[in-house]
Amino acid sequence: MSDASLSSRPGASSLVPKLVTVLREGYGLPQLRADAMAGLTVAIVALPLSMAIAIASGVGPERGLFTAIVGGFLVSLLGGSRYQIGGPAGAFIVLVAACVAQTGVGGLALATFLSGIMLAILGVLRLGQTIRYMPYPVTVGFTSGIGVIIFSSQIKDMFGLTLAHGEPGPILPKLAALWEARGTITPAAVGVALGTVVVIELIKRFRPRWPSLLMGIALTTLVAALLHLPVETIGSRFGELPRLLPAPHLPEITMQTVTAALPWAASFTLLGAIESLLSAMVADGMSGTLHRSNMELVAQGVANMGAALFGGFCVTGTIARTATNIRAGAHGPVSGMLHALFVLGFMILVAPLAAYIPLPALAGLLGIVAWNMIEKTEFAGLLRASKGDALVLLVTFLVVVFRDLAEGIVLGFALGGLVFIRRMAEMAQLAEGEPQEVTGDAPQPADLVTYHLRGAVFFGSVARLGTVLDRIAQRPRAVLLDVSEVSFVDSTGARMIHELAQKLARRGGRLIVLGAASPLEQAMRAQGLGEPDLAFAGTSEAAAELLSA
Repeated sequence: MSDASLSSRPGASSLVPKLVTVLREGYGLPQLRADAMAGLTVAIVALPLSMAIAIASGVGPERGLFTAIVGGFLVSLLGGSRYQIGGPAGAFIVLVAACVAQTGVGGLALATFLSGIMLAILGVLRLGQTIRYMPYPVTVGFTSGIGVIIFSSQIKDMFGLTLAHGEPGPILPKLAALWEARGTITPAAVGVALGTVVVIELIKRFRPRWPSLLMGIALTTLVAALLHLPVETIGSRFGELPRLLPAPHLPEITMQTVTAALPWAASFTLLGAIESLLSAMVADGMSGTLHRSNMELVAQGVANMGAALFGGFCVTGTIARTATNIRAGAHGPVSGMLHALFVLGFMILVAPLAAYIPLPALAGLLGIVAWNMIEKTEFAGLLRASKGDALVLLVTFLVVVFRDLAEGIVLGFALGGLVFIRRMAEMAQLAEGEPQEVTGDAPQPADLVTYHLRGAVFFGSVARLGTVLDRIAQRPRAVLLDVSEVSFVDSTGARMIHELAQKLARRGGRLIVLGAASPLEQAMRAQGLGEPDLAFAGTSEAAAELLSA
């Protein structure tokens, strides 16, 4: 059964993993070979990136590998996207680092586990489509804001700075502390970070199919080791990496730890749902498939619970690795499962060598990731698009950078809703028309006036429309209100029309609403409004008969 046929039957397919679909289509050696090559390609990208994200998040690099292995496997095994690759994501660096600073690694594990439960519940309740209603300016604003924060968090390791009192979390105190420590710059660290960036970008430009991230890290690690450069490494800060996954264990669950972890879990859930479904939509656009958002949320939830049990942290869909998976020729979710197993294999085989990786090299790698997250072209385009979009974009971006990620998303979403309401209200129009256009040849009252109502009539447009309708009701006359072009009416809009009819009736006038099966008639009848204060007419002839009665 095809993706499209399953996706067209939400009741039957919304909680069916894409792996089931792929296996039903038929799966053999050619498909396995394609998935194995794609999985190996993605694993090569994920290996250094997972460690870099973990270090930037304030935890050991091994936890990034645990997250990529356990979380990545479960996302592909159960996910609703055919090509989604799960693992640690740069978007979570800010939240995870703040969570670790406040609650410790144990609190992070519990928050991740609770977030997994929340995500799974969202999927089971079939709220996946609702989460996708995120205004585009909000998405660009928070993604770009995260990019700025990630880049600022890597300056210390890029320049080999030594801070006297630790690195502050908020960006302005952080930049002030980094500036004060400018005298401790390590030239070797600057050279390693810059060399990593140059190598990666050159390989991307001239050999785009080569594993640029891994090659950049490997080359600068080799140079730093051979020249005995005075730079901090994974080994000097974290010691040797483990070669196997730890035994699964539940985080400490008490009333106190749950209370401390819940706010972080809610933030992880909000960001994880948005990021994973955004990644799934990007994969749909690249591959022509349709993902199942509810099943994807369930898979993300199970993956987060699994990662927490094995010492990992937040798992989500990763856009860059998912795109790499598609470009590498993946056939389906098996490539993501194999990618996790390949990362596990790398950890078993080369864990001792990872101790030699310079931290400035990983900082340079994350600097590239952060720069790419700042959607520069889209940001500039939205600033030029309209004042409303620019306002939503800037508010989201500034609140994310200078205040809080979750607050930025919520505030941007609310502001986007207000901008939409205003735009919809401005589209509602009330214009005077010619009586003969709608009444036919039947006798007409001498003081008949006709109005055409168009657009959405709701609480946002009532204030403007109500002023005009009040003027209409000033003197007794027959009013014919054509609502055939009204697209939507809420209870507030229906009440406004009913009040117009009451005002006309008190002055000896009458209101007839023209428009067969109109949304207005349905909304008013649902509230018990209508006769005897006004009458509904389905056709012009019916309206003419009512007026001549």
